[in-house]
Amino acid sequence: MVVVFVLVLLAVLAAIGALHWYEWRRLVRDTTVGAGVARRVGTGVFVAGPVLMVAALGAERGGAPFWLQQTLAWPGFLWMAVFMYLGLALLVGEVLRPVLGRVLARRGRGLSWRGRRVADSPVAVPLAVVVGSGPHRSIRPRSGAESVGQEADGVDAPAAAGGRSGTSPAAGSAAGAGAGAGAGAGAPAAAGPSRRLFVSRVVGGAAAVAAAGTVGYGTYDVLRGPSVKRVTVPLAKLPRAAHGFRIAVVSDIHLGPVLGRGFAQRVVDTINSTQPDLIAVVGDLVDGSVKDLGPAAAPLSQLRARQGAFFVTGNHEYFSGAEQWVEEVRRLGLRPLENARVELAAFDLAGVNDVAGESEGQGPDFAKALGDRDTSRASVLLAHQPVQIHDAVEHGVDLQLSGHTHGGQLWPGNFVAELANPTLAGLERYGDTQLYVSRGAGAWGPPTRVGAPSDITVVELASLQA
Repeated sequence: MVVVFVLVLLAVLAAIGALHWYEWRRLVRDTTVGAGVARRVGTGVFVAGPVLMVAALGAERGGAPFWLQQTLAWPGFLWMAVFMYLGLALLVGEVLRPVLGRVLARRGRGLSWRGRRVADSPVAVPLAVVVGSGPHRSIRPRSGAESVGQEADGVDAPAAAGGRSGTSPAAGSAAGAGAGAGAGAGAPAAAGPSRRLFVSRVVGGAAAVAAAGTVGYGTYDVLRGPSVKRVTVPLAKLPRAAHGFRIAVVSDIHLGPVLGRGFAQRVVDTINSTQPDLIAVVGDLVDGSVKDLGPAAAPLSQLRARQGAFFVTGNHEYFSGAEQWVEEVRRLGLRPLENARVELAAFDLAGVNDVAGESEGQGPDFAKALGDRDTSRASVLLAHQPVQIHDAVEHGVDLQLSGHTHGGQLWPGNFVAELANPTLAGLERYGDTQLYVSRGAGAWGPPTRVGAPSDITVVELASLQA
């Protein structure tokens, strides 16, 4: 088992390394000429980025000092998102690259770059240099150093030599007509970058702008806090008196080294603004220990609902000390439902532990939570992962409320998340049981969402007897 894990890990690291090399090649090597400052800086970014990314993941999972987690989290996790969207943008660029090349081939004669014409081939350099002036001037072959330096600049040295760049008939004969003997004072025409270099810079620049813009907006979308979504769910067994009962569902807040107390306060304020009858926190509240994140979670004590606030564990609680967090949320005024049920006036509210708790002997126990209830009453189940819906159906649950998926969080991750979960987001029916999946309020890893906006959902129960 360990050998398989190591092999998988090595394969993943190799794939990440190969993708970084591809992005470096397209964004750094192909857009620069020679080992100049731009290439050195770009190479440094593509070395530091993956190192910070792996370090941020390792620090969080390994329980490193919290100050170190915070130091690594922002650059490391943001690079994860930028790296992903740079790759996607560059793949699109591979399709556009030949198209742009053909367009330039047709219009290249009139196209310029920083005042110089774009060449059809790599930058040409003169083969000879005029030395001296007046009757003592002569011609000597260009040295290798001069050729390299002037090719990197994309200009010819004689053009910068002012009045000394005049060419004698002998010089004109030696340099050839291509050296520009017929142009004014005899200076050769300045050559521009090659068409390939020009295309690489256009495509690479567009990819960088697209990736930065996507990640920037997606990060802003998370940090400003979740929006409120409203869904009406009809329940056949719900009594008429409970028609319009409102449950504020919040999942996947993911307080941690990036999202802290200020974010928790925004979530609490948003929930309270909906004036719910009941609050359901359905897992993945934190990414870290009570010691490190207790102050960040403190605003949860301000949650207000007529029937109270309830909590069930998610898989990330079992990475963070689930038992301690269960006690902490109880201290903050929330009621944990650990494979337990409470009978409200209108319906039974049950909660089960997350499946990740099985490794600690604290997995879900549907029989304990639902086995001896009155099945003539409506039932609502809090379960972090949508995959628990099949057990809910077997136990006659009317409505299951879940999270976990983040709606995919980062497009096109939604396609992967959809394969792993029966429902990605929203309301669906499984037999006589309905399942509602929230996209969650926060984010794991990169504090970024693309194509999967965060939400707090107000589920309004409707009685069919009304």
